[in-house]
Amino acid sequence: MSAPAENPHWDRIERFRRKAGRVRDEFVVAAHGGGGKAMRDLIDDLIVRAFAGIATDEDQARFELAELSREGDRLAFTTDSFVVSPLRFPGGDIGSLAVNGTVNDLAVSGARPRYLSCGLILEEGLPIALLREVLQSMARAAEQAGVKIVTGDTKVVGPGAADQLFVNTAGVGVIPSGRDPRASALKADDVLLVNGTLGDHGAAILVARGELRLDVELASDCAPLNGLVEALYEAGCEVHALRDATRGGLAAVVNELALASEVGVVLEDRALPVRAPVRGVCEILGLDAVHMANEGKLVAAVPAAQAEQALTAWRAHPLGRDAAVIGRCRAKPAGLVTLDTGFGGERILDMVVGEQLPRIC
Repeated sequence: MSAPAENPHWDRIERFRRKAGRVRDEFVVAAHGGGGKAMRDLIDDLIVRAFAGIATDEDQARFELAELSREGDRLAFTTDSFVVSPLRFPGGDIGSLAVNGTVNDLAVSGARPRYLSCGLILEEGLPIALLREVLQSMARAAEQAGVKIVTGDTKVVGPGAADQLFVNTAGVGVIPSGRDPRASALKADDVLLVNGTLGDHGAAILVARGELRLDVELASDCAPLNGLVEALYEAGCEVHALRDATRGGLAAVVNELALASEVGVVLEDRALPVRAPVRGVCEILGLDAVHMANEGKLVAAVPAAQAEQALTAWRAHPLGRDAAVIGRCRAKPAGLVTLDTGFGGERILDMVVGEQLPRIC
């Protein structure tokens, strides 16, 4: 039997099949999560175009262990989910928030962040233009932080099931030898530093919702903190603890450190850096900036003798120009955080009870 004649259109068909898909819908529909051509088009047109190097033909990203081991002998791994409302706000959006939040969770372990995943929960009806904008924002944030988004997943849920868009990111970083900051490592002679003003993110989200009609300009402090961590180590500082002050603000972070280390902490009220607009919002609403969320603020504990050394390192960095020593540790009373009011007395500073602001990150 003779071989069948070759189809003269094969070349054209192959070129068509290799061509990247395009999304022509204006809004997310159920088919974008169905595993078929609509989903493939969404991945090709939005995700692959935004994230250079993302693995799309496999269900996982793969790494060379030799490459990672040249940077350190331990890995740090973290995951976080983001549900902020509104999705866009002055100073950032849910995309930059997701990247920076995960980068910062790695950085406070002393790790150098390297790889992120991106999981998207899309609600039917989400504008495609908004999704494209968020993904491009994630790509810019990843480039700024020096990390790569290498794998991910997309799911679509029905109307009303996800408040438009939820993002999950997981991250991997490498911890260089000699670094081991821990919440339980504070010493009685340590000082605490913060790299800048408090409460910017929480206040910006509150005003962005448009419910209060406040005529004030505020922007989130959303930023990657790994550069500040590197600055401390490059300056030769003995870093005992690092934390990013997110939900619950500075008060929550310092209480966690004090309890884990079983030391007392005294914060200096007059040393706490707070922008005037944030202070004004807090006064109007009866809030306190030490309980407000931040997305670009790093708290570090170093020996008192190295306070100026650490401050100099931070103030040379764009994200540390307003860095300040805000408190000191002491042996007693163990686990208790107080605020020195500057009037000869101290008051107990506990974690916030309940929830000040819903859906801030």
